[in-house]
Amino acid sequence: MTTLVFGHKSPDTDSTGSPIIWAWFLNDVVGVPAKPVLLGEPNTEALFMLDHWKLDKPEIIEDVADDQPVVIVDTNNPAELPANINGADITAIIDHHKLVGGLETKGPIHMVIEPLACTATIMWKLIGKDMAKMPDAVKGAMLTCILSDTLEFRSPTTTQEDKAVAWSLAEQLGINISDYAAAMFAAKSDVSSFSEAELLRMDSKEFEVDGKQLRVSVLETTSPAAVLDRKDALMAAMPGVATEDGADQVLLFVVDILNEEATMLVPNELTKTIAEKSFGAAVSGDTVVLPGIMSRKKQIIPNLKV
Repeated sequence: MTTLVFGHKSPDTDSTGSPIIWAWFLNDVVGVPAKPVLLGEPNTEALFMLDHWKLDKPEIIEDVADDQPVVIVDTNNPAELPANINGADITAIIDHHKLVGGLETKGPIHMVIEPLACTATIMWKLIGKDMAKMPDAVKGAMLTCILSDTLEFRSPTTTQEDKAVAWSLAEQLGINISDYAAAMFAAKSDVSSFSEAELLRMDSKEFEVDGKQLRVSVLETTSPAAVLDRKDALMAAMPGVATEDGADQVLLFVVDILNEEATMLVPNELTKTIAEKSFGAAVSGDTVVLPGIMSRKKQIIPNLKV
């Protein structure tokens, strides 16, 4: 049976590219039939990656069948995975997030979780000498994943390993990192065709904090004004999205990639309390700027208090 390789819901670039990378490795190196799939529509940066490197957009699936072999990448959180994930046959997990718990496996599995900025960097290490066989298009996906997750090395999650792998891949591919990253971020910043609800879910993860269910959404952009100009409509859409998704509150952080800061929307007393308790912020209006905040994984989630 073909192994399905997928990342989290609301797939970003890493959760779109890493399944492609690992499915290639399983198919062409290990000899295990594998197929990359997605758990939702990829964001605009991920679509740019697929188009630039002429990669097929993976099929989008809703759920997985009992005993379906799967490899989970870029998450280990059941809330971000198909409803029947514990009915599937999980054969491996490759991730760079904290261990959440709640997944069950049918037997021993390969599991690698490392404190690196990007799942693709872990894969580079695991593939090792067989990287020499990797097609340029898949190497391009790997480079894009790393530049995306590190925000071109601006994110505090960036390690020397992430940088070294990215520079090596860029040299092999003849890519100027600054120019390529600028094109990636321009694609990520074009959100004009998305509704407010789609923006709130585009790069979003669910967490429980102090008994509250929070949908924590991040929009990384080089044009924050394009998002913040829609502030009122975004805040008006938050209650509906929260209700539909079973959350108490949606939090939205608009990350300004170039100025290395985040603007948090503050539509009510709960979000004001979260901003003040979590980040020591002084909130006087319906937004608050958080200097230096770039990473949901390293700076936002660990500090959240209700």
